[in-house]
Amino acid sequence: MNYRLLIKRIPFVGNAIKNNPKLMQTALKMENQLIKPSDEQSEQSKQSMEVHVSTTMSNNPDLLNDAKKHGLFDFEWYCDVQDKPFDSETSAFNDYLNKSRFSSVSPSPAFNNWDYLKNNLDVYHFGSSPLEHYISSGIDEGRINNPFSPRWEPTDKLNTDFDLELVKKQKVAVCLHVFYADFFDYYQQCLSHFPVNVDLFISVSDVALKTVAVEKLGSLETVNNIEVVAVPNRGRNFGPMLVEFGQQLLNYDLFCHLHSKKSLYSGRPQTQWADYLGEFLLNDANVIGKAITHMTKDKEFGIYYPTSFMMMPDWVNHWLKNKPFKSRFFEEWDIKDNSDFIAYPAGGMFWAKPDALKQLLDKEYKYEDFPAEPLPNDGSELHALERCLGLLAERNGFKQLFYYPELGRFTEDKSHIFANYISSQEQLLHKIQMFDIISFDVFDTLVRRTHYVPDYAKLKLGQRLVEQGVVDDAHDFIKLRNQAEFEVRKAKNFKGDVSIIETYQQLGKSQGWDEQTSIHYSELEFAYDLDMIRSKDEVVDILNTLIGRGKSIYIISDTYYSEHQIVMMLRKAGVTNGYKLFVSSELGLRKDSGTMWAYMKEHLVDKGSFVHIGDNAVADAQIPGDFGLTNLHILNPMDKWQAAGWDDPFSNGNALNEQQILKWGPLISQFGRFPFLGE
Repeated sequence: MNYRLLIKRIPFVGNAIKNNPKLMQTALKMENQLIKPSDEQSEQSKQSMEVHVSTTMSNNPDLLNDAKKHGLFDFEWYCDVQDKPFDSETSAFNDYLNKSRFSSVSPSPAFNNWDYLKNNLDVYHFGSSPLEHYISSGIDEGRINNPFSPRWEPTDKLNTDFDLELVKKQKVAVCLHVFYADFFDYYQQCLSHFPVNVDLFISVSDVALKTVAVEKLGSLETVNNIEVVAVPNRGRNFGPMLVEFGQQLLNYDLFCHLHSKKSLYSGRPQTQWADYLGEFLLNDANVIGKAITHMTKDKEFGIYYPTSFMMMPDWVNHWLKNKPFKSRFFEEWDIKDNSDFIAYPAGGMFWAKPDALKQLLDKEYKYEDFPAEPLPNDGSELHALERCLGLLAERNGFKQLFYYPELGRFTEDKSHIFANYISSQEQLLHKIQMFDIISFDVFDTLVRRTHYVPDYAKLKLGQRLVEQGVVDDAHDFIKLRNQAEFEVRKAKNFKGDVSIIETYQQLGKSQGWDEQTSIHYSELEFAYDLDMIRSKDEVVDILNTLIGRGKSIYIISDTYYSEHQIVMMLRKAGVTNGYKLFVSSELGLRKDSGTMWAYMKEHLVDKGSFVHIGDNAVADAQIPGDFGLTNLHILNPMDKWQAAGWDDPFSNGNALNEQQILKWGPLISQFGRFPFLGE
């Protein structure tokens, strides 16, 4: 049974299979039973791949010839780009077919693997090779194939040879946390051809898995010693590693940490993310050998991992909800970093020199040191720890080494974390014009401030009140004003939102102002802010273009300003009509609490026709995503400023330093006018 042939020969049957997950799963299972691996493939490898890979090799023996006939597989080009020796054209093609399901490797200049997966999510979720799908059915279905064009290219050219003799001299540990028994088959297949002998430290979720671990892995020629411990379900992958093996890992030149992972961040039950990390951390001996060689020869490199999985959200390298949890690690390890976007091993799997993570490893731990289950999908101490690993290595004087599969290159260039934020105005419009309802955030999305800093209006008002003898210090005034806002929120049990008038009424009570004076000062703060408002020209142009095309436009803002005040700001920016406005101070619903998105989800007739655009990675992207709402995250001016490699001039107590505001504020505001890189 070949569902691809059914799609071509009997379209309505093929479509019925494609649209029914159970039928599709049955079709794939039957199809896999007919797959006959090559003679080169070991029985161990075959068993492992049946668990973790839907189709590592095509069941169509003519696929390679078809790919060549269409000009879609170029053996020499693939070997050159992937910088990997292959003994035959067939082995190179099979290498591509396997990796193509979960990475951005492309088979030739004529086929963009990443682009095809992104534009055909059904292919990705089914676990097919993009090229196999395109040849078997995509061409007949009219699916678009674009030529290869890398999303991002490293600025450096690291020399990453594979020195096998040097690699074999290293004392290496592999630390595995295994929750699912079938992963032992995969690890067995990986370690059976590993380039260096290792000691294994394994934590398992069930005492019964101890025997399985020893049987599957203990007899491998590449395994020197094996230690297996059954552990409680606490601390996820980090807890067992640190409690059971942390200090032992200090005795090695290098160690690798992996764990069994079966689902994507989105919660979909897929294995591609695990396949991706496993491939470039444990399975591809050529990549692993080069990484170990490079880290051994260059003492400066202390941690290695592949760049973030291509199908993760654009904002995966952001602190997100984990920012409040980082302070413990920053204080304990004396880390100083003010960026919202960071390079880290997303998924918590990596290679490292023990000295690079010495403070983490050289400490006594108990399982009670880690938060108990259940843990959220994001926003916990463990998610923060994951994001601190690269920063800790850098704190200890080491550099991070990354592998970028799309170009088969190693790099220390951290700008890859912004690879998905490269776009032109035309490309941005193209991405969103397919939706019927397009929603926009306000601040740093449609409007910007001349001096960037949101609280500068409060400072200017404070300075005016000092001149009038109303208050003694402008900065103290801001503290009083913000405290008054907090007290209003507290009185409402932090539900809904507050208005600027409510804040100044509360402030007036503590300062002895009458009602009229309090309202007057609230209007002055808004006037100072309105005076600084400017248009984010390209985004406003896009919004007005969409209105002209008959799209429904929503504008949603978490703000203490009134609806009338937001309208005034929008008019100044060139947004005059044709939209529906949702303001938190009026509705009592907020994006950052999720109540606004719950409201949207309930009232949208077709949520698939809706997309939201905004600059806050949590309120405008992560949280609406949790509600199943499509979103497009854009860079705010400071994100873009730091993406260009410049430091935040308002950090370290300079948030309201007027000298810094006047010097840097206009530059950051203008630089961030267009919210993408590469314009």
